[in-house]
Amino acid sequence: MSLSIRPLRGAFAGEVSGVDITAPLDGADVAAIEAGMDAYAVLVFHDQRLTDEQQIAFTLNFGELESYKTPGHIRKGEDQRLGPGIADFSNLDRHGQIMSVEDRVWFFKLGDRLWHSDSSFRPAPAKYSLLSGRVIPSWGANTEFADMRGAYDALDARTRAEVASLICEHSLIYSRETIGFVDLTAEEIAAFAPVRHPLVRRHPVTGRPSLFLSAHAGAIVGWTVPEARIFLRDLTEHATQRELVYSHAWKPGDLVMWDNRATMHRARRFDYREVRDVRRTTLAGTPPIPGT
Repeated sequence: MSLSIRPLRGAFAGEVSGVDITAPLDGADVAAIEAGMDAYAVLVFHDQRLTDEQQIAFTLNFGELESYKTPGHIRKGEDQRLGPGIADFSNLDRHGQIMSVEDRVWFFKLGDRLWHSDSSFRPAPAKYSLLSGRVIPSWGANTEFADMRGAYDALDARTRAEVASLICEHSLIYSRETIGFVDLTAEEIAAFAPVRHPLVRRHPVTGRPSLFLSAHAGAIVGWTVPEARIFLRDLTEHATQRELVYSHAWKPGDLVMWDNRATMHRARRFDYREVRDVRRTTLAGTPPIPGT
C-alpha cells in the first residue's frame, strides 16, 4: 500500500496512511510527507507505536533538531525525565509520577493551553513539531490547530494593509503573564528576553503569506502596550474561528506533525489525575521571511 493523505479539514490538516514511520523511510515517502506538509500544514499518523529513538529518527528526515541554547522552559536539567532530543509534554515528574497541581512546572505548562506557535520566542522559530501520544487520558486533552494562512486570506483589505509592516515582540514572559504566572527568577527573565518578528510572514517553500500570531506575542513595535494587546487579541479571535480550526482527539499511538510557519495550536484541558504522556521532537527553523 502506497502513502496517501486524506483531507480532514478541507485544505487544512490531513490523515496519512500507507506508511510505517517506526521504520526507515525511502526518499519517495519523505518527499510525499513534505509535500503533504506544504499543502495541509498538519498531518496525522495513526497507530505508530514509536520509541523515542524512532521518533527522533523519523524527525531527522525533515531537517535538524532544534537547539535549546535559548531556554524555553523552567524545568532544570536534573529534573528531566527524558533524554536529549525529546521534549516532555507530559504531566509526569522525573520519577514518572503525576505532578502535583501545586508544582511550579505544572503552572508554567498551563501556558500551553493558550494559542501559540512553537519557539516564536526564539530568534529562529521552529519549523516542524512532531508530537507522539504514548499515554492518553480518558477525557479531554485534544490539541487544536489554527490555519494561519487561511486567517490571513480572510482578513478584510483595511486590516491586511495595517498588519503588512508591523513587527511584534515575542517572549515567554508575555504568555505566562496572561495566565497569571509571574513567579520568574531574574535568571529566567533574562533568558526570556523578547525577540522581534514580522506580524505577516511568507512561507519559504509555498510563498503563501500567513499571520504570525502567538500568546508569546505581547507587544507591537511603535504601539502602546494596551493598544497592541487588544489588537493582537482581536486578530487571534479572527484566526481561531471554528472554520479555521482542526481539533485532534488523541488515541494512543498517534503522531501529529505540524508546520509552525503556517499554524498556531493549543492544548486542551484533561483530568490532571490521569496520565498524559506526550513527547515532542522539534525541527530547527530559520528567521521568518516578512512579506504579504
